[in-house]
Amino acid sequence: MQRENLRIAVILGGNVSGRTGPVVSGWFLDRAASRAGVDVDALDVAEFDLGDGHGTPLGSFSSRIEAADGFVVVTPEYNHGYPGPLKSAIDSARKEWFAKPVAFVSYGGMSGGLRAVEQLRAVFAELHATTVRTSVSLHNAQRVFGTQGTAPEVLRDAEDAVGEMLDQLAWWALSLREARARRPYPG
Repeated sequence: MQRENLRIAVILGGNVSGRTGPVVSGWFLDRAASRAGVDVDALDVAEFDLGDGHGTPLGSFSSRIEAADGFVVVTPEYNHGYPGPLKSAIDSARKEWFAKPVAFVSYGGMSGGLRAVEQLRAVFAELHATTVRTSVSLHNAQRVFGTQGTAPEVLRDAEDAVGEMLDQLAWWALSLREARARRPYPG
């Protein structure tokens, strides 16, 4: 019996007009897309209407969250937190998040976005989602990736962390998908 690929939504929460966000997002999406047994759906929060009348309706965001088996949130850290548009997108869905795993790729200055991730863990706990403990944190990402957007050898440890994080996410996503199929999550 052949199993359906896991559907992983990668939520890009950074500023698309910035220099670092698109480079980090592209770097991670390249790694996630090459993963066997996984179908990746990239959701850039900048492409959705977050109340300004521009972009794709948020209902489309919710339906894509519902269709996913698990998630990776790619987020910068702004002022010791995560971006407001990311929170708006997350809040546009509710039950669609229930009993699904969430992993994180963060970037920023010296903290590498870790403070944003810790805050997001609390948000996702309220949404009945489980967060994967291993995350990928890219410290001083603007300097590391440089203006050319190349990923230097310095990222070798980050490459290892991506593999470990995706292994854990896949385990949780498959386990929770099977559990939801046997017994719907109460909520």
